[in-house]
Amino acid sequence: MIAPVGTLVTIAWTFALMSLLAIGGANSAIPEMHRIAVDVRQWMTDAQFADMFAISQLSPGPNVLIVTLIGYHVAGIAGGLVATAAMCGPSAVVAYIVSRTLQRSAQSKWPAILQAALVPLSIGLMCASGLILAQTADRTLIAAAITLAAAIVAFATKLNPLWLLAAGGVLGFAGLV
Repeated sequence: MIAPVGTLVTIAWTFALMSLLAIGGANSAIPEMHRIAVDVRQWMTDAQFADMFAISQLSPGPNVLIVTLIGYHVAGIAGGLVATAAMCGPSAVVAYIVSRTLQRSAQSKWPAILQAALVPLSIGLMCASGLILAQTADRTLIAAAITLAAAIVAFATKLNPLWLLAAGGVLGFAGLV
């Protein structure tokens, strides 16, 4: 399957812009990825998006893997490659430029102020990501209760989150969710 050039350009433009908004990593852009992929472009359903996120988190490698899965879903291998390059390229260039600038002005107070200001922004974006994922995955009251319980366990213990994902998968496979 050869993807239309227009589709690849759309994927590239979408993820290149999104990469510049992903303060705190690719997971902070999950709400925007969901909005674009499900609501605006209608490339997939809520359930497909939630499944892709789960697969990307369970797979070894960077968190940005969800972008590759979305691109692959839309336009095959070419879409996956274009989406990944578009998500990683612009932010890598900006990170390089910013790190060089910060090295030159290490004696100044503004880099520390800027970094401190970005922390609550990153936390807010990550919380928004969690909310969007919970809304897409929790279609029943039982599923919402399981998500809440998993969040509490993850927050209160040092249990690896993969065990919680595995438990959710077993419950889903058993038909309880």
